[in-house]
Amino acid sequence: MYPQAVRGEGCFIFTADGKRYLDASGGAAVVTIGHGVESVSRAMADQATRLAYVHSSQYQTGVVETLAHRILELSPPGMRAGGRVYFTSGGSEATETAIKLARQYWLERGESKRYRILSRKQSYHGSTLGALSVSGNVRRREPFAPMLAEWGKIVPCFCYRCPLSLTYPECNIDCADDLDRLLHRDGFDDVAAFVFEPLSGATLGAVPPPDGYVKKIAEICRRHDILLIADEIMTGMGRTGKPFAVDHWGVSPDMLLIGKGIASGYAPLGAVVASGRVVDAIAHGSGTFLHGFTYSAHPVAAAAANAVLDHIEKEGLFERVEPIGKELRAALDQLRRFSIVGDVRGMGLLQGVEFVRDKATQHTFPPEAHIAIRIQMDTFEAGVMTYPIQGCADGTRGDHLLIAPPYTITPAIIETLLRALEQAVSDLEHSHQSGTGGSPALL
Repeated sequence: MYPQAVRGEGCFIFTADGKRYLDASGGAAVVTIGHGVESVSRAMADQATRLAYVHSSQYQTGVVETLAHRILELSPPGMRAGGRVYFTSGGSEATETAIKLARQYWLERGESKRYRILSRKQSYHGSTLGALSVSGNVRRREPFAPMLAEWGKIVPCFCYRCPLSLTYPECNIDCADDLDRLLHRDGFDDVAAFVFEPLSGATLGAVPPPDGYVKKIAEICRRHDILLIADEIMTGMGRTGKPFAVDHWGVSPDMLLIGKGIASGYAPLGAVVASGRVVDAIAHGSGTFLHGFTYSAHPVAAAAANAVLDHIEKEGLFERVEPIGKELRAALDQLRRFSIVGDVRGMGLLQGVEFVRDKATQHTFPPEAHIAIRIQMDTFEAGVMTYPIQGCADGTRGDHLLIAPPYTITPAIIETLLRALEQAVSDLEHSHQSGTGGSPALL
């Protein structure tokens, strides 16, 4: 039974039974500016009063054009000149759009054989069938496997659980070279693009790449002349301390996927930023992108995103993420003293805490123990909402929590979060060690 949410204010959600919950995960890593910012709702109402909807194949609107320019100004430098923004209703639609855009790019260039979109195992790019095809999330793919395309996936970069059993930096970032190996093994004449999360999202739990990984991936894509698509649906719009995660490594992809934080949850919105390279191929070819959604470039959603950006600029929230993110990480690192906490990782205000049965061996709890969900339930009882996920170790095993609060979180609120997590983890550790956890799977 989920509680009935009735109101949001700052970092908190209030429910119908009078309780208050700290939104420590920003919903699904969506909320950036906090709940209940009146300037955003007023902007949406004003736009709806003037013009609520037009179809993007029939009209253009100033509110959408303004937002597109602002998004391009925030994008990596190499994407700004000649770049364009295609708006969708969310992240999954953004992934679908990028897949089709990559295909049409090569058709415009006369290379009709190119269609495969390569990606990584243990990744997640959305819930629609195209997005699931390029995703590596085992549990979310499994029921729909017969319906999904298999275009090729490489190992993830996950130093805590290296799939190649190597150690950084002696490994020379061999996980990136797995892309090169796949291209030589299976051929690259039919490959259109490679899509990846610069900082992994929910599936692995905020796993950052080792230094040099993102640049190496970009170099491999350039060498084989395939498009590079950065999925920043969860990590973009300031979540990691810079406008986009790729900014940490100075890489400009050919396409950038945006969602979640673009409108901070005030309206459903996503986008694809396409570089001049992609835009020019279509502009000098057919001149038309063969694609569209009913609610593409929705005026009210664009008004919400513009108001969110106004609030971010006014309050300096992007600049706030790095220092407050360091405080959050320092607090979460205190959980390492517990025997069942295997790893704490992340960047900025996207952090993950992984739980293990044995810290020395990194052995996981069995899936049926539902450890992450149990932690979530205990923190929820303490008035804190977190985001539990299973499968980070091998797609089925491995439990972690995702922590992704609004950028307005304070040191006092971080302390509240830490106290709730400490109590929940301590209780679970005690039941595990004593064998009184109420489930044989814990023993």
